[in-house]
Amino acid sequence: MSITSVEAIKVSVIQDFKEITKMRLALSVVFSSVAGYLLGVETISWSTLFLLAIGGYFMVGASNAFNQIIEKDLDALMNRTKNRPIPSGRMSVQTAFIIATLFTIAGIAVLYIINPKTAMFGAISIFIYTSVYTPLKTKTPLAVFVGAIPGAIPFMLGWVAATNDFGIEPGTLFMIQFFWQFPHFWAIGWFLFDDYKKGGFFMLPTGKKDTKTAIQIILYTIWTLVTSLIPMFGMTGDLYLTPVAGALILILGIALLWFSIRLYKKRDAKTAKELMLASVIYITLLQIVYVADKFIR
Repeated sequence: MSITSVEAIKVSVIQDFKEITKMRLALSVVFSSVAGYLLGVETISWSTLFLLAIGGYFMVGASNAFNQIIEKDLDALMNRTKNRPIPSGRMSVQTAFIIATLFTIAGIAVLYIINPKTAMFGAISIFIYTSVYTPLKTKTPLAVFVGAIPGAIPFMLGWVAATNDFGIEPGTLFMIQFFWQFPHFWAIGWFLFDDYKKGGFFMLPTGKKDTKTAIQIILYTIWTLVTSLIPMFGMTGDLYLTPVAGALILILGIALLWFSIRLYKKRDAKTAKELMLASVIYITLLQIVYVADKFIR
């Protein structure tokens, strides 16, 4: 075997590992967890921050690997997933299961080192995503509501890691990311509607790309904005936003609402994809504003 062939195999293995654990998604989850930690901590512990990042990556990687094992036959039917490691035949189910199991054990163990509550929420996230959300995706649009629970845990997980406590503050962070996921995932479900249909997935609330779905996207965008502004009114304990930060969040929220309204008016895949991208920018900038506001004031 030539050196070139060996290098190609190495690249393929690394690429498959990235895909089975959904590295980009995992890194976005790590970002949310780190933001939550910085919001909750009084004195930054770099060792805890490192453990949170590693544990968070393991947690999401495990969920995604289990998800791809369960959905391997359905993934083979859809254009966007048919080249994933398992349906393409590049990775066996056994190998994927080993990765998922090791990531689960390692993730919970690493988060437990931080504190037991953090490990508990990490375990809950893996369980709901794998055992409840994944099977429901082919049964009912309510799967998105269930999937929003593990999806909302990372932001609050950081606060719990920092304080070893669950109260109004991490609960608020949870609700922000919970409501945010509806316009985000329904936008994805809209522009990938035909592909999802091949796999039998029900992602849109009405099951159709219709006016009712577009209205629900607008309503949940409004809920996202309202929830994001609650810390400005001093009702969320140690989680607080200054008026300047609140104004910035309001501007971001209005922009996201504008994209949601555009989808209602146009109802096409291009506008849905723009809304999805806008939602990613929204939650990223929101977390940056929250953290910056804490350390600047």
